[in-house]
Amino acid sequence: MRTMKFWKLPLVMSAVFLLTAAVGPDKETERINESAEVLVDFSKMKESIPRELLDKCEGVVIIPKLLNAGLGIGGKRGKGVAMVKLADGKWSNPVFITMTGGSIGFQAGVQSVDLVLVFKNKGVLAKVNNGDFTIGGDASVTAGPVGRNSSASTDHNLEAEIYSYSRSRGAFAGISISGSNLGIDKSSNANFYVKGITPQTIFETEATTDEAVRNLKATLSSL
Repeated sequence: MRTMKFWKLPLVMSAVFLLTAAVGPDKETERINESAEVLVDFSKMKESIPRELLDKCEGVVIIPKLLNAGLGIGGKRGKGVAMVKLADGKWSNPVFITMTGGSIGFQAGVQSVDLVLVFKNKGVLAKVNNGDFTIGGDASVTAGPVGRNSSASTDHNLEAEIYSYSRSRGAFAGISISGSNLGIDKSSNANFYVKGITPQTIFETEATTDEAVRNLKATLSSL
């Protein structure tokens, strides 16, 4: 078995990360559909996001296939959607977002992770709306409690602002997102909605005729 030369790692990482920027037909709709699939996969897990935590939370970020690559020093890159709860308890339309970040540790290879972030307060996501947002810097993050019964969340201190849930498809045992950056994907929002639309406007809107968006909301509400 050959060992990868250290000098080749940056080339490998660049190639991997470029894949996330590949342009396909209706890529925004595909991202919404993939986000719904992530939620379905999470719902099938034995230990998943507690129902009571979802009832109390005010926002979520879903990032399908977040890529984590590195050898000692690595990086993360992914694209997903963010949604907040409206005053009537319904979910807003999705805002397209990106995640990037670096990491230092004993890591080797490439990992694909489905990531769900649960936000206690939607005001935290407003910081993303205003510009780049650092997880663990602008808001505290911790691994979320698991369990389908209500005690799984009520027995937890719930002192963090963001709760992280990940499902690994690669070789890593886990993933740390502290220090990662969330940003608004302005081009995707413009492509899917209308040019010049603001994240705040999207976050304040629930009405939609788009089938993919309606399916994502229904899937999230059913967890």
